[in-house]
Amino acid sequence: MLLASVLLIHSAKAKPLQKSLKEVINTALEFSTKQSLLMAKSLENKPAELPRTTNTFGNLITCKPNNWVSGFFPGVLWYLYENKPSEELKTLAVNYTHRIENQQFTTSTHDVGFIIFCSFGNQYRILNDTSCLPVILNASISLSTRYNPSVGLIRSWNSVKWKYPVIIDNMMNLEMLMWASQQYNQPEFAQIAISHAKKTALNHFRPDNSCYHVVNYNPETGNVDSKTTHQGYANESSWARGQGWALYGYTMMYRFTKDSTFLNKACAVATYLLNHPRLPEDKIPYWDFDAPNIPDTYRDASAGAVICSALIELSGYVDKNKSRKYLAVAEKQIRALSSPAYSNAADNNGNFILKHSVGAMPQNSEIDVPLSYADYYYVEALMRFRTIINN
Repeated sequence: MLLASVLLIHSAKAKPLQKSLKEVINTALEFSTKQSLLMAKSLENKPAELPRTTNTFGNLITCKPNNWVSGFFPGVLWYLYENKPSEELKTLAVNYTHRIENQQFTTSTHDVGFIIFCSFGNQYRILNDTSCLPVILNASISLSTRYNPSVGLIRSWNSVKWKYPVIIDNMMNLEMLMWASQQYNQPEFAQIAISHAKKTALNHFRPDNSCYHVVNYNPETGNVDSKTTHQGYANESSWARGQGWALYGYTMMYRFTKDSTFLNKACAVATYLLNHPRLPEDKIPYWDFDAPNIPDTYRDASAGAVICSALIELSGYVDKNKSRKYLAVAEKQIRALSSPAYSNAADNNGNFILKHSVGAMPQNSEIDVPLSYADYYYVEALMRFRTIINN
């Protein structure tokens, strides 16, 4: 159904000197494993720290378990273990996963979904380790406390600037709730997630299916107070990673619900992205589609990785023509991210896998650096495309 063989044959005919996609993916996974092992070992004696990014000198910057990115590196290790199991990788993956175990009780942010499900969720999926189940359940309960029935959405941040801010990133945390609803026979988790997704679809998107970053609600009435941005160029601009979160989030919601409303929204976002006149040839976007000085501005490998992983999954839910189109773009993204243009040199730049990501440009934070979540969604994309090829 996913036409991987067609893509490979087409690539071979069009570019006879080009490596096969299978070879690119296998080489990228080997490199990712080497880098990640070096990174893991560099922090073995710092049990309260996890990788985040690098400074201007290329030195590793870490974060504490309560940081929103803390679950991504454990998730990378689990994917790499799944690719090529070894006791070393397993031991390190368990070690880094359990560094963030206490975050299951975090109720102060929606990011508990990122933190726990990327780590403990993958550990359970790969090992069938039942010790992960109470952690994921507690995290789902914690996330549910941020839901206000009057608004119909999970509150993203505790902010003095906004009364009830909901960011497009929050779509990603619904995956844990949807999974937990099925695993624990807790329908209220799914009800919360579906309500959040439907109301986000109603209020976060413009007519062209680009999305706002932040929508602020009145917590008493549920009405929209404002639509703005925090990490994008402007309130009405299209922050690239935000568009990726939207694409990924609605694709994932269709996976769990089979509700065509969610599939249609994911396809609409994909159409917006893939037909955008400012999407570069290599399909790795600039940090904001409306950023000034394009093309003389920063690319965001993290946005490219999120979009790539989402397109690969979405290709499995659509007709052959759309599937072929989505996979062709995803292949370009994987080839680009796996090239020296975006892939770090060995044993360099904090031992991250990718370079050239952008965290929060308006805050002048993490500009043109490696980011742990870029690595996570890149490795996930590699694993997803590998599965298609092998099938």
